[in-house]
Amino acid sequence: MKVIVVSRSGREIIKGGIELKDQATVFDLQEAIHDRTKKYYPSRQRLTLPIKPGSHGKPIVLNYKKSLQDYCDVNTDNLTVVFKDLGVQVSYSTLFFWEYLGPLIIYPIFYYFPVYQYFGYKGERVIHPVQTYAMYSWCFHYFKRIMETFFIHRFSHATSPLSNVFRNCAYYWSFGSYIAYCVNHPLYTPVSDLQMKIGFAIALISQVSNFYCHILLRNLRSPNGNGGYQIPRGFLFNIVTCANYTTEIYQWVGFNIATQTVAGYLFLVVAAFIMSNWALAKHRRLKKLFDGKEGRPKYPRRWVILPPFL
Repeated sequence: MKVIVVSRSGREIIKGGIELKDQATVFDLQEAIHDRTKKYYPSRQRLTLPIKPGSHGKPIVLNYKKSLQDYCDVNTDNLTVVFKDLGVQVSYSTLFFWEYLGPLIIYPIFYYFPVYQYFGYKGERVIHPVQTYAMYSWCFHYFKRIMETFFIHRFSHATSPLSNVFRNCAYYWSFGSYIAYCVNHPLYTPVSDLQMKIGFAIALISQVSNFYCHILLRNLRSPNGNGGYQIPRGFLFNIVTCANYTTEIYQWVGFNIATQTVAGYLFLVVAAFIMSNWALAKHRRLKKLFDGKEGRPKYPRRWVILPPFL
């Protein structure tokens, strides 16, 4: 079998094409491209079929597990694929570690050290109980996220573009600094004791629930992360498609009830907006996959992410 590898502009990436065995897989092709180019390792490659003239649909992405023969026309053994460089890749565990490490380190700096003197505040600082509990809640959350990254999560995609590390770190680190600055400020005014207890109780219950949701999601995937899509079931997943996002959002609701800062609520709104978009996309995907036709189960009626609102 001969495979012609071209760019999206039609330029031939591998001069003369690549000769492979008839039973070769897409991954074999990726390895062959890597051998010929060195720079483009398999996780950096995105291979698609050429878009036919007059077609306005999305190109078909080649699955690395499938045989190349699955993508060939019946009348020929030759195959043309379109190559796209995804850029430098990093593992998802690396991405999540760095984005969570920043808030975990930054927040205690504002709590323990006299950083406010560099912002012009010279008075004596009194630490309120809510500030101490907020620091514990914050650090527990991000420590849990890091531990889940390495010991709980199974990722459907092996890698992510390096640029996402800088983007995600900018998001988490900047919001972490902003919230830490506001909550630990010497002029911070605490909420009532009852409101503080209610808020942190909601946050703690949500964090524990979030951990259990991640355990349930882990069990849906095989150890290599390639279990395919399944209908999540059990616990809050019986009523909400993305219960992991639900508990994440309500955790920040509780934190903000207890601390009550503009920075915290702004972070909550942005995070809820991002996760709602992810949840809506996943909900639509699951409803499309599990449509109740041709022996497939029908996806049950559920809230998407934020009962009783969405």
